[in-house]
Amino acid sequence: VQLQACGGGLVQAGGSLRLSCAASGSIFLFTAMGWYRQAPGKQRELVADIDSSGRTSYADSAKGRFTIVRDAAKNTMYLQMNSLKPEDIAVYYCYVRLRTDTSWGQGTLVTVSS
Repeated sequence: VQLQACGGGLVQAGGSLRLSCAASGSIFLFTAMGWYRQAPGKQRELVADIDSSGRTSYADSAKGRFTIVRDAAKNTMYLQMNSLKPEDIAVYYCYVRLRTDTSWGQGTLVTVSS
Protein backbone atom coordinates (compact mmCIF):
# COMPACT_ATOMS: atom_id res chain seq x y z
CA VAL A 1 0.00 0.00 0.00
CA GLN A 2 1.28 3.46 -0.94
CA LEU A 3 0.02 6.61 0.73
CA GLN A 4 0.03 10.06 -0.83
CA ALA A 5 -0.39 12.93 1.62
CA CYS A 6 -1.15 16.47 0.59
CA GLY A 7 -2.89 19.61 1.75
CA GLY A 8 -0.20 21.27 3.84
CA GLY A 9 0.75 24.86 3.37
CA LEU A 10 1.03 28.25 4.98
CA VAL A 11 -1.92 29.60 6.91
CA GLN A 12 -2.43 32.41 9.38
CA ALA A 13 -3.11 31.64 13.02
CA GLY A 14 -6.79 30.87 13.45
CA GLY A 15 -7.08 29.53 9.93
CA SER A 16 -7.88 26.07 8.64
CA LEU A 17 -6.32 23.41 6.49
CA ARG A 18 -7.50 20.00 5.35
CA LEU A 19 -4.89 17.31 4.89
CA SER A 20 -5.62 14.36 2.65
CA CYS A 21 -4.06 10.92 2.55
CA ALA A 22 -4.96 8.80 -0.44
CA ALA A 23 -4.16 5.10 -0.46
CA SER A 24 -3.35 3.05 -3.50
CA GLY A 25 -4.02 -0.58 -2.83
CA SER A 26 -6.47 -2.27 -0.55
CA ILE A 27 -6.71 -1.03 3.00
CA PHE A 28 -9.96 -2.84 3.68
CA LEU A 29 -8.36 -4.91 6.44
CA PHE A 30 -6.77 -1.99 8.20
CA THR A 31 -6.62 -2.00 11.99
CA ALA A 32 -5.90 1.70 12.45
CA MET A 33 -5.03 4.76 10.44
CA GLY A 34 -4.16 8.27 11.39
CA TRP A 35 -1.81 11.20 11.46
CA TYR A 36 1.44 11.88 13.27
CA ARG A 37 3.36 15.10 13.20
CA GLN A 38 6.93 16.08 13.84
CA ALA A 39 7.85 19.62 14.76
CA PRO A 40 11.42 20.90 14.37
CA GLY A 41 13.62 19.51 17.12
CA LYS A 42 10.83 17.39 18.58
CA GLN A 43 9.81 13.76 18.50
CA ARG A 44 7.06 12.54 16.26
CA GLU A 45 3.71 12.59 18.05
CA LEU A 46 0.35 11.04 17.30
CA VAL A 47 -2.23 13.68 16.41
CA ALA A 48 -5.32 11.64 15.61
CA ASP A 49 -6.29 8.15 14.62
CA ILE A 50 -9.29 6.04 13.74
CA ASP A 51 -9.67 2.30 14.16
CA SER A 52 -11.54 -0.24 12.08
CA SER A 53 -14.70 0.22 14.13
CA GLY A 54 -14.67 3.95 13.49
CA ARG A 55 -13.51 5.01 16.92
CA THR A 56 -11.39 8.12 16.85
CA SER A 57 -8.87 9.45 19.30
CA TYR A 58 -6.98 12.71 19.46
CA ALA A 59 -3.99 14.20 21.15
CA ASP A 60 -5.00 16.69 23.82
CA SER A 61 -3.54 19.45 21.67
CA ALA A 62 -5.86 18.49 18.81
CA LYS A 63 -9.12 17.90 20.66
CA GLY A 64 -11.85 20.30 19.68
CA ARG A 65 -9.87 21.65 16.73
CA PHE A 66 -8.96 18.69 14.52
CA THR A 67 -11.23 16.06 13.00
CA ILE A 68 -10.13 12.83 11.38
CA VAL A 69 -12.40 11.37 8.74
CA ARG A 70 -12.14 8.26 6.61
CA ASP A 71 -13.84 8.09 3.22
CA ALA A 72 -13.85 4.39 2.42
CA ALA A 73 -15.35 4.91 -1.05
CA LYS A 74 -12.41 7.12 -2.02
CA ASN A 75 -9.79 5.14 -0.09
CA THR A 76 -8.82 8.45 1.47
CA MET A 77 -8.41 9.81 4.95
CA TYR A 78 -8.62 13.46 5.93
CA LEU A 79 -7.50 15.60 8.80
CA GLN A 80 -9.53 18.78 9.09
CA MET A 81 -7.57 21.28 11.14
CA ASN A 82 -9.28 24.40 12.43
CA SER A 83 -8.13 27.21 14.70
CA LEU A 84 -4.54 26.53 13.80
CA LYS A 85 -1.83 27.81 16.09
CA PRO A 86 1.90 28.41 15.60
CA GLU A 87 2.53 25.37 17.80
CA ASP A 88 0.87 23.24 15.12
CA ILE A 89 3.80 23.87 12.80
CA ALA A 90 5.15 20.47 11.80
CA VAL A 91 5.46 17.92 9.06
CA TYR A 92 2.36 15.77 9.15
CA TYR A 93 2.57 12.10 8.23
CA CYS A 94 -0.31 9.77 7.59
CA TYR A 95 -0.14 6.05 8.25
CA VAL A 96 -2.23 2.96 7.78
CA ARG A 97 -1.69 -0.09 9.95
CA LEU A 98 -2.62 -3.36 8.35
CA ARG A 99 -2.48 -6.82 9.92
CA THR A 100 1.01 -7.46 8.60
CA ASP A 101 2.69 -4.06 8.30
CA THR A 102 2.32 -0.30 8.45
CA SER A 103 2.51 2.09 5.52
CA TRP A 104 3.49 5.75 5.77
CA GLY A 105 2.88 8.76 3.61
CA GLN A 106 5.68 11.09 2.63
CA GLY A 107 4.74 13.96 4.92
CA THR A 108 3.21 17.34 4.24
CA LEU A 109 4.41 20.57 5.86
CA VAL A 110 2.04 22.78 7.80
CA THR A 111 3.22 26.28 8.64
CA VAL A 112 1.20 28.70 10.75
CA SER A 113 2.09 32.37 10.88
CA SER A 114 1.28 34.37 13.99
